Formats: sequence, structure tokens, C-alpha cells
Amino acid sequence: MAVEWVVAAGIFVGASAVLWGVSAWMTRRIEAAVPINGRFVEVDGERFHYVDEGKGPPLVMIHGLMGSSRNLTYALSAQLREQFRVITLDRPGSGYSTRGKESGADLPSQARQIATVIRTLDLGQPLVLGHSLGGAISLALALDHPHAVSGLILVAPLTHPQRMLPLVFLSLAVRPGWLRRWVSRTLTVPLGMLTSASVVKGVFAPDPAPADFATRGGGMLGMRPDNFYAASTEISLVNDYLPDMVKRYGQLRLPIGLIYGSQDRVLDFRRHGQALADKVPGLKLQLVEGRGHMLPITATERVAGVVEQIAKRARPIPTATILHPPFALASK
Repeated sequence: MAVEWVVAAGIFVGASAVLWGVSAWMTRRIEAAVPINGRFVEVDGERFHYVDEGKGPPLVMIHGLMGSSRNLTYALSAQLREQFRVITLDRPGSGYSTRGKESGADLPSQARQIATVIRTLDLGQPLVLGHSLGGAISLALALDHPHAVSGLILVAPLTHPQRMLPLVFLSLAVRPGWLRRWVSRTLTVPLGMLTSASVVKGVFAPDPAPADFATRGGGMLGMRPDNFYAASTEISLVNDYLPDMVKRYGQLRLPIGLIYGSQDRVLDFRRHGQALADKVPGLKLQLVEGRGHMLPITATERVAGVVEQIAKRARPIPTATILHPPFALASK
């Protein structure tokens, strides 16, 4: 019996080593096909990759789960860079941004890091656009760091706790951490190559996915081991923080635009869109009939229109007020 266990362990270790090597080789191929296309800024020991385009009032854009900045630069930034300075981020652990063992993957931690990026890049009080999970992070940013944002544009955002992961993201439900690490290093890339077409189809449904989404849209980057591990970790934590955020939505007073596809099959517009609108005074949900989850690509003009609407309403707080809040000025 002991011999059988030794043989089984040897087979497991050998197979893992082979899969690890194949994954590393395929990762290099992916990075050659979808190379770095922006700049880096260091924040709290992590390197943030971002794309900086255009001139005008600053607009920070934050992508969703297993995505990258290319999801938003694919089409949306081209619609906006004539009017705005568009800074599109790779979130920590996504795209080409790093996430070390000491960096939190939860919503407040990511919001805090993005607030630091905004301050480091001297963006003042920008508009912030968040798509999907990026919408939840944008809400956390507005709630926890109100002086870091002048207005929100939420595109198909995650806003409330959800017991079950969307079907297309079920592969991310890997616990505990050691198993998540093993899966990411051995199985993620090979299985991703086999299932990527169906996953992309599910994320875009009922809209057709662009033929070049894997490369120009950055879809392939999400299959890399570090990106899978980061996404699996952060999605395991969202329900720990969303309940408290839901209780605070009514405190939001900044201009907010909220847009959803009526046929979104990833996040239901009633559970996440209308439910948010019901809690924020004056907020109205805009629906794009017949569209799915990937509105930054499939309904670019509509999303750009919401950005323009919020830009007209946003009034950044003067820098002096941010540095010296009214109570501090009054005490001098």
C-alpha cells in the first residue's frame, strides 16, 4: 500500500511539473501576443500598469474581473480621449500590474491603492468609470475616499452580495489558497486555451464578441497563472465587504451615472443596477435594450454619453479644501 502511495505521489509531482512548464511556456507566448502597451507607476511596493491618452479633465477607468485595461481601451477610450485625459488602469494582479503577497485583494484595499495612484499621478479629483467588479471598487473608492473622485460612471457594476458566481466565472471558485495556487500554476493556461471561446461568448452574450478580443481586447491575459490567482482571490472576498457598502450607499452625494444592458447574463440589472438606484437619492438607471455585459465594447457611444453627462455635473472640490478641510481652516 505504501508503495502505491509513493508511486501515486510521484506521478502527481511529475504531472504537476510538466503542467507547470507548459503553463510557463504558454504564458510567454501570451505575453508576446499581447505585450505591455502603457506605463508604470509604483504604489506601496506594487507596479501599476496604465494607459494615459488624450487631454482634458482626468477620467480614470477601472476594468472588471479577469480583465485588463485593454477591455476599456479597445473602443471606449477612443470615444473619450478628445474630451478627457483618459487613464485606464490594470487593477492589482490583473493585466501587467503586480499584486504581492502582502497586498490586499479585497474591495477597500483596491480602492485605497487606486486612491494612491490618483494622488501619485497628481490627477486631483477625477471622474472614475468602473465596469463590472471595477464598479464595486469605484463605489468603495467613493465611499472610503470621497476626496479622490468628483463623479462616478458605473457600467454594469457589481453592487450587492451574490451567493453564486456567474456561470462563466465558476472556474474561479477555488479554495483553499494552496489549491488555488496549484491550479493557477498548472491547469489555468491549458484549460483556458480550451475553454476561452465559450467563456468570452458567455461574457458578451447575447452580443457577439469581437474576433480580435483575445489580443486587442486583452482577453488572453486573463488566462495567465498570476491573473487567475488574483481574480480567484478577490472574488472570494467580495461578499465580505459588499454588505457594509450596501448600508452606506444612501450616503453617496456625488454625481453618478449608472448604465446596464437589459440582457446582461453576468450580472442582473435588477439585482445590481436598480437595487443600487433605489438606495442612492436621485440616481436613475439607464438601460441599453438588448445588450449584454460588455457595454464598453458593444455600446460604446451610450457609455461615452453617460460620461459626458456626469462630467457636466461634476464639480471637483478645490485643492485647498482637500488639503485643509473646512473644520481645519476654521480652527486656525
